Amino acid sequence: MTNTGNYLFSKRLLTVGSILHFAKDRDTIWGTGKNGKIAERLHRFKNLDVRAVRGPLTREFLIKKGIECPEIYGDPALLLPQLLDEFRHKPYSKKYDLTIIPNLNDLSLFEKYSDNLVDPCGEFFSIIARIAQSKFVVGSSLHAIVVAESFGIPARLIQGFSESPFKYEDYYLGTGRSSYKPAKNLMSAIEMGGESKAIFDSKVLLKSFPIDIY
Repeated sequence: MTNTGNYLFSKRLLTVGSILHFAKDRDTIWGTGKNGKIAERLHRFKNLDVRAVRGPLTREFLIKKGIECPEIYGDPALLLPQLLDEFRHKPYSKKYDLTIIPNLNDLSLFEKYSDNLVDPCGEFFSIIARIAQSKFVVGSSLHAIVVAESFGIPARLIQGFSESPFKYEDYYLGTGRSSYKPAKNLMSAIEMGGESKAIFDSKVLLKSFPIDIY
């Protein structure tokens, strides 16, 4: 996200997602995470303005590269119910006992559960509303888990086959859960129930937002 067309004089903000490798010198980082599938040599920046990161693994990576990084953690998607008028303080009846949202690369593995399956590439607000109306959310999509937990809905990660475990571990560690356990399959996820609740102070993450760059 930029506020000018001239990069030499711009302030760019990188936020939600495992997109740290897209950062360039002088970019501002708020809640971004490292992608475990991207080689270290492809992170070519040397100077970043870091306000918050997804979790401690991303912070450790940046510190090893000589970049200052505050100990402020959290995926900004955790703030969705507070930031979007469509969902702020809106009570949702729980219409769905189970919602399955896989990582887009795992979608074909869950096609037989079509009654409960949500395509992660679907319309944004429809997916958020579906999650908000669910009693239990499972899948290998990290942001399905994050959004469910932002609404206080029990969620269980299912171990995927296409992603590095880095981003999941980074998120869970950043929300105070060092002993998180992904399920191996859907049946196991249902038996295990929701992961322990996230330990997260939204006020700290909100306060760290770089409003000063605009």
